[in-house]
Amino acid sequence: MAGEGSSMPSHDEETVVASTFRRRNPSSDRQAKWLHEWNRIFLLICAAGLVVDPLFFYALSISSTCMCLFVDGWFAVTVTALRCMTDAVHLLNMCLQLAMTYDATPRSSVEEKDASAGRPMAHSQSYLRAKTGFLLDLFIILPVPQVVLWVVAPAMLCQGMTSTVMTVFLISFLSQYLPKVYHSVCFLRRLQNSLGYIFGNIWGGIALNLIAYFVASHAAGACWYLLGIQRATECLKQQCVATDGCRNRTVACVDPMYYGTTRAAMDGERLAWAKNLHVRSMCLDSSDNFEYGSYKWIVNLVTNPNRLEKVLFPIFWGLMTLSTFGTIESTTEWVEITFNIIIVTSALLLVTTLIGNIKVFLHATTSKKQALHSKMRSLDRWMRRRSLPFEIRRRVRQYERQRWAATRGVDESEMARRLPEGMRRDIKYHLCLDLVRQVPLFQHMDELVLENICDRVKSLLIPKGETVIREGDPVPRMLFVVRGHLQSSQVLRDGVKSYCMLGPGNFSGDELLSWCLIRKFVERLPPSSSTLVAAESTEAFGLDADDLKYVTEHFRYTFVSERVKRSARYYSPGWRTWAAVAIQLAWWRYKHRLTLTSLSFIRPRRPPSRCSSMEEDKLRLYTALLTSPKPNRDDFTV
Repeated sequence: MAGEGSSMPSHDEETVVASTFRRRNPSSDRQAKWLHEWNRIFLLICAAGLVVDPLFFYALSISSTCMCLFVDGWFAVTVTALRCMTDAVHLLNMCLQLAMTYDATPRSSVEEKDASAGRPMAHSQSYLRAKTGFLLDLFIILPVPQVVLWVVAPAMLCQGMTSTVMTVFLISFLSQYLPKVYHSVCFLRRLQNSLGYIFGNIWGGIALNLIAYFVASHAAGACWYLLGIQRATECLKQQCVATDGCRNRTVACVDPMYYGTTRAAMDGERLAWAKNLHVRSMCLDSSDNFEYGSYKWIVNLVTNPNRLEKVLFPIFWGLMTLSTFGTIESTTEWVEITFNIIIVTSALLLVTTLIGNIKVFLHATTSKKQALHSKMRSLDRWMRRRSLPFEIRRRVRQYERQRWAATRGVDESEMARRLPEGMRRDIKYHLCLDLVRQVPLFQHMDELVLENICDRVKSLLIPKGETVIREGDPVPRMLFVVRGHLQSSQVLRDGVKSYCMLGPGNFSGDELLSWCLIRKFVERLPPSSSTLVAAESTEAFGLDADDLKYVTEHFRYTFVSERVKRSARYYSPGWRTWAAVAIQLAWWRYKHRLTLTSLSFIRPRRPPSRCSSMEEDKLRLYTALLTSPKPNRDDFTV
């Protein structure tokens, strides 16, 4: 850790790799997202490592035929391979931390960068010297359980040290497992401080707490299995001492590492021991003849050849004991009493923390739903008291449900209102700047104009079937579609309507833009040239008339550019309708001229104005309506 006043960052600020990046830097944002995803994956790998380490205990077993202790070879190979894979991921994370420590630290100026040419080494040293830094990472990946399992345990079994080998297993396990738990908890806390969350929703928090509870139950069950098999071995050793011609080595198998093949030939002493029914009934057939205490369920488990059952049953014992920690039986042996005290204390802490967190998460989920139901009931009572029609009540209920589904009961405006102005502005830029850039009308505007537009746009949610504006009504705002579709309809003549579909990127209310750009400003809002109806649930940005007037007055040079004019006319529904009618009229006239030319040998050719068909007459009327004058004829006049 760096001392106070030092420019060297602390490891708590650096271990979660590249947690701080410069705002609005696209490459840094992409790198930060990738590293955050890697941190989540690495957290799950840490949990997997906590699950793998207790599995080493299950490699020890007692042969039901020979009544001797041995190491299950194939199970040891599997557990060792799993442990090596988790250690490889830990090693990769250490390399990433060393590589990214310097890049994740922001620099304020070029001079500082030049003056700190030796800073990468300094930042790396901060990671090397931190309490939860390189040394702890290196210690938790040392192959201690592998060495104990493959080297120490077989050597001790060959010498007949059957009880001591369990003690060595337990000590080596705790010496590395407890620092690994501490490392995982510290990494989790730093990840929470960096991101504010882990998986982004409440169910992810519930799953994380359940995983922690499962890991604790798995570790407690594995320790219970190891101490239980040690108790069974002590029973065998006591019976061996009381049996003539039995030595301590007899309790250990001839093959300390057994792979399921044919065992080596046994001498007479071991054959006699294997056929001793009294010893078998005292130690392995029942728990009533020996004081097993809290390990009485272990009797039939230590000789069980089914590896899956051997792993699952201790996990079940751990879950049951940590959730109902008042049902443990015990003898007067101090090791067993100490183990039971630790189990009961751990159970109390786990229930009050992990299960308490799950209860809080579930309450947070259900409380929002209850608040929605309470609000819906209040709305229903109010609408019935006001005798609103059934259709209006249905629309109100549909809107409230869609709004809750979009926001999950979170009032974003209220949350942002409590923040400082600069922070609130930055959040709004992040939320809407990229979406505003996707609007074709704004693609040719500079960053300053877009930021001022983002300051003033409002997010709108329009339910399916709702009428946004009717033809002829004053246009209160411009709408920019983000998701969903709006149907624009325009009455041409005699009840005939022209339809146009506005999708993501399209906008409506271009009449308001023309109204804001005329030199002699008119206070009366322009009428809408079309009716807008939501074809589906639609999300849009709205820019009110006063806000649009502010933007066009201060950035008039942007809106009078030729690119913006072309974009506005190309994406305007009115101009598109006029262009479609004009193209149809030109096509009909062209086809009519071709028909007259092909029939010229039958009758004399007449002027085109006297040979118009009924369809052409209708198109002429529609075109006269739309082209005299053209829609928004005074657009972008300076």
